[in-house]
Amino acid sequence: MELQTATLGMVRASVCQRLLDYLELVKARLVAMILVVTMVGFYMGLPGVLDWWRLLHLLLGVALAGAGALALNAYMERDLDALMTRTQTRPVPEGRIQPLAALRFGIITTLCGLLYLLVVVEPWSAVLTGAIVGSYLFGYTPLKMKTSLCSLVGAVSGALPPVVGWVAARGTFGTEAWVLFAMLFLWQIPHSLAIARLYRDDFARAGFRILPVIDPEGSSTGRHVVTYCLALLVVGLLPTLIGLAGLVYFIAALVLGLGFLGFGIDLARAYTVAAARRLLFASLVYLPLTFLLMALDKVPPVWHKVPPL
Repeated sequence: MELQTATLGMVRASVCQRLLDYLELVKARLVAMILVVTMVGFYMGLPGVLDWWRLLHLLLGVALAGAGALALNAYMERDLDALMTRTQTRPVPEGRIQPLAALRFGIITTLCGLLYLLVVVEPWSAVLTGAIVGSYLFGYTPLKMKTSLCSLVGAVSGALPPVVGWVAARGTFGTEAWVLFAMLFLWQIPHSLAIARLYRDDFARAGFRILPVIDPEGSSTGRHVVTYCLALLVVGLLPTLIGLAGLVYFIAALVLGLGFLGFGIDLARAYTVAAARRLLFASLVYLPLTFLLMALDKVPPVWHKVPPL
């Protein structure tokens, strides 16, 4: 009996560890962020009653496609991850998940997510999600080794999820959806440059041609950060000006945008690891607060009601 109990305990521990490895493979926290901005796009796009079931179907499809794409990215960059301190303990470079297993998992999961969106949710949501996957894997990922413009390609991929949500809710595109896209696009540049400055030596070791690596003095990086923070400050006010959100959101977006810009200027002036860490923290505060307040101050309000089955 004791032997059976011990064996069962070892099996459970092994299964739990395997699950944790796959959660790390797909970067579960990043998938969660993708789902949040997709959900905001869906909510802001609703013309009336909140359809919980459609939202759940949407999130499931996006989660599968996003997790699969990130697993494929881990497969494609496994050799580069092994060169960097911050990534060398990830499941594939450390050997906890074999490359072929990661490849199979990524392909199957991505295709399941795209097919689910196509059949169950809305064709355009599947097309846009496919564009995200394609540009991320075949644009952003290889371009990191060639040009600093990779950040712009990656920002496009990362800015499309709220548009996916909007289209799933409305069935059509709209100016409002592209305003959400622009906000997320502009936010990603200072956010990613802060990370790149923090881990510049690691990225240089792997051969990435991102801006802080090819601009060790930081003058160009600082200009990019300030420029995009300033643009985000302006674009972040548009939801109120186009009638998507109210005055409360406008005031909050102005305050948050000015604060984010201040941290961007701080990095441009100092260009230290500490300044980059402060900017990264500010970016992680700005985005969820701004989107949350936009949803809370949506115009007109949405009455929450579970539709009948």
